[in-house]
Parts: sequence; C-alpha cells; structure tokens
Amino acid sequence: MQVSIETTSGLGRKVTVGVPAERIESAITERLESASKSVKLDGFRKGKVPMQVVKQRFGADIRKEVVGELMGKTFSEAVSQEKLNPAGQPSIESVTNEPGQDLEYVAVFEVFPEITLGDFSQLNIEKPVSEVTDDDVTVMLDALRKQGATWEEVDRPAAIGDEVAIDFVGTKDGEEFEGGRAEDFLIELGTGRAIPGFEEGVVGMSVGEQKVLSLKFPESYHAEELRGADVEFTVTLHSVTEAVLPELNDDFFAQYGLRQGGEEKFREIVRQNMERDLKNSLRAKVKARVMEALFDMHSDVELPDVLVANEVRAMKHQMIQSMGQGANNFDPNMLPDDMFMDQAKRRANTGLLVTEYVKSNKLKVDTDRVRERIEEIASTYEESDEVIQHYLNNQQLLQGIEATVLQEQVVDAVLAVANVTEKPVNYQEAIKPDGQQ
Repeated sequence: MQVSIETTSGLGRKVTVGVPAERIESAITERLESASKSVKLDGFRKGKVPMQVVKQRFGADIRKEVVGELMGKTFSEAVSQEKLNPAGQPSIESVTNEPGQDLEYVAVFEVFPEITLGDFSQLNIEKPVSEVTDDDVTVMLDALRKQGATWEEVDRPAAIGDEVAIDFVGTKDGEEFEGGRAEDFLIELGTGRAIPGFEEGVVGMSVGEQKVLSLKFPESYHAEELRGADVEFTVTLHSVTEAVLPELNDDFFAQYGLRQGGEEKFREIVRQNMERDLKNSLRAKVKARVMEALFDMHSDVELPDVLVANEVRAMKHQMIQSMGQGANNFDPNMLPDDMFMDQAKRRANTGLLVTEYVKSNKLKVDTDRVRERIEEIASTYEESDEVIQHYLNNQQLLQGIEATVLQEQVVDAVLAVANVTEKPVNYQEAIKPDGQQ
C-alpha cells in the first residue's frame, strides 16, 4: 500500500492511498467463492452455481462492496502508519477504480491539534460557597404558596405584587408606535416584565385613573427603532387583584405528595431538595469557571472545523429541545450558525483540553463517583432502584454519566493546583448561572 500526505492548511490533510490490484482481486475472488456456496439461482442447485455465472450476476455489486470495505480499512491503516489523528470522517475527493488496476483514492480530513497544557498553578479561580438557611426555606415555601395562589379583586391603589388589568397606548414623538397599544392587559407588578419604570409607574394608581408615564426604552431592546427612545405611555387602570396564598396545612402538603408529618416534615423535604439543587448549581458554576480559565489560558489552540460544526449542531438541537413540544417540527438548520459560534468554539476548545489532560495523565473514570451520580439522579424518582438499573444497563446513558464524571475529575485536578479563592454567596445567587446575577 502506498501513502502520500499533503498539508492543505494548519490542520488540513490530503492523503492519497494506493492499494495493489492483487489485494482487491484476491478479496473479490474470496467473496465470490463464498457467495457461490450459498447463492440460489433458478436452474442450479444450491452451491452448484458456476463461478462464471456468480461473477456475471453478482460481480459488480461484490466489487463495489469490497472496494468500499477496503477503502475504510486501508484509510485506517494509512493514518496509523503515518501517525495521523483524524478529527472526523474523511471526505473522499476522487477514486480510481478499474478492474485489474491498482485502487487509488484521495481522502481529505482534519487532524487534532497537538496541545501543550499550560501551568494550572497560574490559574485564579473564585469558588462560590453557600448553604441553605431557614430563611431560604421560608422563601421557597412562600414561592410554592404563590404558585397555588388565588386572586381577589381589591378596592385600593395598586401595589407591588398585585395583578392589574390596564389599557395603554405608547407614543414616540407624539406618534403611536407599533406594538405600543393593548387593552385589558394583565401584568403582575414587580415582575420586571415591562420596560424600566413602567410597572413602578402603575404602582399607586386607583381603578378608573389614567396616567401618562414618560419612559425610556433600554439600549438593548429587541426593536431597533425603539432602542434608547424616549416615549410616553398613557395608562388606564381597570382592576386591581391581590394574591391570596393558601395556608400551610395538610391539604397543601398533600398536593406535593406528603400525607403525614405536617409542616416540619414538609420543610425538611423542601430543604433536602434545595440542598440537592444547591450542590448541583455550585458544581456546575465551578466547572464553568474552571473551563473558562482553561480556555483563556489556551485560547490560541487551533480548532478543527469539524469539531466546531459538531458543537454548533449539538447546541441547535439543545435549543430546540428546550423549547418543548411546540418546537418538535422546527428545523434546527434554520437557526444561524453565527448564533452559536463563539460558545461552540469554547466548548470545542475545552473538550480538547480535557481529553488531552485525561490522556497525558492516564486518568481513569472513578466508578464510585459514577455510581454516586446515578444514585443522585435516581433519588428524585419514586422507583429509584429501577432508575439505577436503567442507567447501569443502558450503555449510552452510562457513557454520558462517565463522561460527566471524568470532566469533574479534571476540574478537581485543576482546583487542586490552581489559586482558589472561596467566596460566600447566598442561596439565590448560588443557584443562578454566572451571567444571570
């Protein structure tokens, strides 16, 4: 087998592979002989079909099959022989394939970059630490009660937390702008759904009152023609309703599956759920910060286009899935690549860094941590034992958990040598991803 290599770009390679005709013809003959023993044709007994007939009827298909298999096998042999590490499947540019002649084909692909890991002791990582307090549990209980609240109309000025029904008309330079009018619009004051100052302007209004609010659209507003614009909203208030929260009693607890134990037991269960969420959030936050630090240290690593494209494709599918069932028929390819490109490059970069660390340090996945993680997931289900067995018996699910745990082992290894500063934060801050504070 003859192999020649051409570098087409930093990571791009073009490999020309020549396979001797004897190897091809030998494989074809072997396949034909095997077929002649089992093929059934009218007028011939099984296993008694003449080789010439078998070749005439099936030769072209068998040759195509053999050549395809040999191209796959010889490509693997070629990259192994030349110590190349392809980052994806090759694209076959041309094939010379004539009976009795050597097979020659050209494969184009990218290779993984050679990576030299930096000195992790130079990294600075701020690690958030937090705990669930009694006040946090009380806030969570109030949030749960609010989910089951009923709304009653009241005869008083509107206040933060009330739901109001309003009409409004927005104008810019005295002219009504598109999307600036609504009737009987329901809004809960204090939620921040409207532009800055709108909800605050409604606070204190009474039913039947009309008020003009002079406001300014934020510079980041989605409608370009309204970004940073000075506007006026004429608001008319029609009704004010306040939330009536359910009592913390057995009927309320039963809605969440608790049949006995009362408020003390319910608080205990809520705290356990909050502590699990807090643990997961802190773990994710620290991991994200370590990966960000690794990216900053190795931002000059050249990335194979195929890896970035794979990340873009994965992020598109993740976005579609997050939209719920309503987006089932939405084609991910309609989403622009640029929307995901920066994050995709970061993910591809850190993926390579993790892989390099695992390889260079011969790191093995911690099976105890894998089991612990599966048990964590299973603990949120009633039939936890069945969930555990489902993960252990499903190779794809198990490999996903193992990959996650291996990443966390790398994170731990980085934290063990980096300059780590612990920063106490409250529960609400801890459970929000960075960038959403």
